[in-house]
Parts: sequence; C-alpha cells; structure tokens
Amino acid sequence: MEDMLFYDRIQFAFTITFHYLFPQLTMGLSLLIVIFKWKFLRTQRSKYNDAAKFWMKIFALNFAMGVVTGIPMEFQFGTNWAKFSELTGGIIGQTLAMEGMYSFFLESSFLGLFLFGEKLMGQKLHFLTGFLVFLGSWASGFLIIATHSWMQHPVGYEILENGKFVLDNFSALFSNPWLWPSYLHNQLASVVTAAFVVAGVGALYLLNNKYSEFGRLFVKTGVISGLVSSILVAFPTGDWTAKNVVEHQPVTFAAMEGIFKTEDGGSEIVLIGQPDMENKKLDNKIAVPNILSFLTYQNWDAEIKGLNEFDEKDYPTNIPGLYYAYHIMVGLGTIFIALMAIAAIQLWRKKLYKTKWVLWGLLFMIPFPYIANTTGWYTAELGRQPWLVYNLLRTSEGASPTVSAGNTLFTLLGFVGLYLLLGMLFLILVGKIIKKGPETTIS
Repeated sequence: MEDMLFYDRIQFAFTITFHYLFPQLTMGLSLLIVIFKWKFLRTQRSKYNDAAKFWMKIFALNFAMGVVTGIPMEFQFGTNWAKFSELTGGIIGQTLAMEGMYSFFLESSFLGLFLFGEKLMGQKLHFLTGFLVFLGSWASGFLIIATHSWMQHPVGYEILENGKFVLDNFSALFSNPWLWPSYLHNQLASVVTAAFVVAGVGALYLLNNKYSEFGRLFVKTGVISGLVSSILVAFPTGDWTAKNVVEHQPVTFAAMEGIFKTEDGGSEIVLIGQPDMENKKLDNKIAVPNILSFLTYQNWDAEIKGLNEFDEKDYPTNIPGLYYAYHIMVGLGTIFIALMAIAAIQLWRKKLYKTKWVLWGLLFMIPFPYIANTTGWYTAELGRQPWLVYNLLRTSEGASPTVSAGNTLFTLLGFVGLYLLLGMLFLILVGKIIKKGPETTIS
C-alpha cells in the first residue's frame, strides 16, 4: 500500500509539474499581448501590433502544450485517485467541468480568431478576441484554484451517510476565504513569468544587435510589468496567502517557517537553516529576531505556535521538502524584485539598453520564475499533506485500491519519456520563432 501510494503521488507530481510549466506563461502572456494590442489601437504604431502577433505565436504553442499535458491530469483522477473522485466528485467535478468549458471552448475558439482573423475582423474586433483569450485563460485559472482552495479549506459541503461529499451551498465555493488571495497570488506570479520571458527575449535581441526596436520594446514592457507584479506577489497577495495558512493551517505554517518550538516573546524569521528532524531543530540557522511575529500579526511579541503544539500524525508528511520549497520561492521572489528594480532605475536613467550586465541578468533569469512558481505550488501541496481534503480526507484514503504500484511506475516511465520528447520539440519550435523574430509591417 505504501509503495502504491508513493508511485501514485510521484506520477501526479511529475505530470502536474510539467503541465504547469505552460499555463503559467499563457496566463501572464495573455495580459501582455492585450496590452500590446491596446497600445497599437491607441497609437497606430505597427510595432505594437507586430509584437502582439509575435507573442501570440508563442502563446499558441504554450496553449497547445498545456492542453496535451493537461488531459492526462483529468484521467488520473479516475485511474490513480478513483476513491477521491468517487467521494468528492460531486464538488470538484463542477468547477473542473466549468474550467474545461472556459479552456477548451472560450480560450481556444478566440485564440484561433486572433491568430487567423485579423484581416477579416478589423483591428477593434481583433483586440476583442485577444481580450477574450485573456479572459478565458484567467477564468480557467480561477476555476482550477477554486477547486484547489476547496481542498485546502473545504466550505459549503455536506457529507452523506455513504461518505460522499456534496455541495449544500454553491456560492460558498467562490466566497471561500482561501480562494481570492491564492488566485491573485498565482495570477500575478504568472505575470512575473511572462515578464521575465518577454524581457529576456528582448535582452537577447539587444545583446545580439538584432531586432533592436523590438528588443527595446520587450525589455521595457517586461521590466515595468515584472517590477509591478513581483512586488504585488510579495505584498499584499503573498502576505494574505501566508495569513490564510496561519489561520486555517497553523501546523503547516510552523513547518514552512521551521518553527519546531513555540518561542516566548515573539518569533524570529529564518533566512537560512536546515531542518534536523531527529532532533527537531534547525541547523546552522541565520535568523532575525521577532520579524516573523511582526509580519504575521503586526505585533513584535506575538506568539506563533511551533510544531511541538500539534499531534505528530497531523504534521506535513515531508517537512524538509515543504521548508525548502517555501524558502526557495521566497528567496527567488526577493531576487526578482531586486533585479527588476535595478533594471527599472536604469530604464528611468535611459541607460538600460546599453547596460549589458543587467541585460545578461534578465536573460539568465528566464528559467527562475518557473522554479519559483513550481516551488510555490509544492509549498501549497506539501503543506496540505497528509490530507487530500484538509482535515476531512487523508491522502491514503483517496488512492485507487485496485491499481498496483507496478502499473503506476510503468506509466510514469512512459510519461517521463513522452514529456521529454514533447519538451524538446517545444523548445525547438519556440527557438525557431525567437530566431526568426517579429514580422514587421509598414506603419
């Protein structure tokens, strides 16, 4: 049973990690594409329209990869997690079905019109199709996170005699206190990814003296949107999300921050340290006194419960993994703000396009928002363990009892091989689009 559960979780973790490499760019990029198109309508300068069409090509590839890698996620609810689907399908099935409608119908339909219908529709309707692609992608994210939020903080439900969960208040799904902070935090993080990708490609063009006009446009757009979104990811949305964890999952918060014992007179914030699970302490830690209490409760001396206050059976199942994922996310977020602030200052001083070390920094940083988003999701998922539905349904109770560990391992190896090929093909195709550069039109 333990082996079966382990492979079920590993397979789901691998497939969803690979899948989310794509939606995080499409959601953020859809907003920037709308901004480019809107600026073209205002100024009638063709470079903005060309930029919108250039990035929509990359968006379309991302979207296709997201669809291809997202479909197996749905199937795994019925294969690896059949018991979970049986018990909770009356609730999560509704939001997931609505997400499919937005993703496959609204988003994909208007994506086709945006890609191929510009001459037929005219510029205002073309802008409208781009806006609806953006609306569909963000609505899709909202419904996925509504599902996730219910698993983190279940609301509006009733448990029948047969153990199945049913909704007794549909509106509670969308007024869940966990939902809006998580949604805004996630969507702004997707804008951070898109901003770094756009700025990084622009930096590549400037460093190679190719497509310099577009290089300057991409860098400027990426830096401004990246600075704003990076700050908003940290505050207020990151702060709201953390306070939700403190209120509804205090044992998770203690594990995230590495608090093994409740401290008198306020809690320190740990910058560096390694969890020692045998001795229940942090090794080699560097910490700042009382800061965590102030950030959490705006009180320097506020008490934050340590892990010693909770039953060990309710501890997150992988405390070191949770601790490191959280600190990697926070550390990278701090670096993003710093780099984008430096780039913004250079932009204001009109020196950014010639400051090669900053351009190299923007180019080098392209992969890191993906890492930050991934570790952010790991923080949320590892923090909820050992529960599938927090405090109601344990992970061990949701796995399919008839699917063996060997079957799951076999299909996992298949996914690894297939996704490796798909990932290489995707990078080759995106590389060709970037190498070819934006197609210019006469103003």
